[in-house]
Amino acid sequence: MTDLHDWLLRFSHGDVLAASRLMSVVERGGEEAEYVLDAIFPRTGRAWRVALTGAGGVGKSTLANALTLRYRSAGQTVGMVAEDPTSPFTGGAVLGDRVRMTHATGDAGVFVRSLASRGSESGLSPLASELADVLDAFGRDVVLLESMGVGQVETRIRFSADTIVVVLTPEAGDEVQGLKSGLLEVADVLVVNKADRPGAEAFTADLTAIVALREATDGHWRPPVVMTRSADAASTDALSGAIAAHRSHLETGTRRSARRRFALRERVRLLVEENWRATVWQSPVVRERFDGIFERVAGGSLSPYRAARDLAELLRVESRSSP
Repeated sequence: MTDLHDWLLRFSHGDVLAASRLMSVVERGGEEAEYVLDAIFPRTGRAWRVALTGAGGVGKSTLANALTLRYRSAGQTVGMVAEDPTSPFTGGAVLGDRVRMTHATGDAGVFVRSLASRGSESGLSPLASELADVLDAFGRDVVLLESMGVGQVETRIRFSADTIVVVLTPEAGDEVQGLKSGLLEVADVLVVNKADRPGAEAFTADLTAIVALREATDGHWRPPVVMTRSADAASTDALSGAIAAHRSHLETGTRRSARRRFALRERVRLLVEENWRATVWQSPVVRERFDGIFERVAGGSLSPYRAARDLAELLRVESRSSP
């Protein structure tokens, strides 16, 4: 780990190459990645993390780029993690954000990292949050996370950002009833993008009415609905203003610390589940017993439910007998 120690030292002094190197280590995973994440964790928590999510093609990248320009004009540094879906056929991904963000070329105040989803179906993979940790620890003022947009209900994104921006287009108006139980539940800011299209005004009115139905209690945040258009600076200002208002809301009292505590709790819980799952299937006893039980299931003498109960009992017995 000597080399990593040197990279971490350079990282702590603001070396961009070191930040890129450490992000590559984190992407590879394993013990070295955990070593890096352990080392940088005390430096996290300062950046404001903004996640943009929504279905593919709603314009998340365009909005992220516009917000980057807005924050840079205000003198803030920006980090971006943009996730693109991995092809189920080739295993590759089109990591297009570095190409699209031509305005960031040569700007030391912008750090963009694109990554493939690697089969994640949650909209935002664990790796995206880990790379955001690196950018946070590196001292970025704002970290933007762009999800790949694989569906309406996000899971990890709930505890990956301080502000969650849900991006929709006027065409989603026909699905507004379904949206109420999906993405709208995680939204801190709602955006109707491509608002120059037909139906945008009516859709915005519908969303505003739905938000207004939420119970207004002390300290409750009611998500604003913002209309945005490509290359419209005024609408970008309106969006950044809504994000700033949500930040002010969370920074009142202990709201942000409570949200961060919840987020960390969920991250730890998921990491424990993932580590436990890996440990279980690495056990030769479990693998051998699984093969034997599965043959009985395949032969029709044992139900899958009974098989699962038997394997779970085996795990309980093994855990009690472990030193």
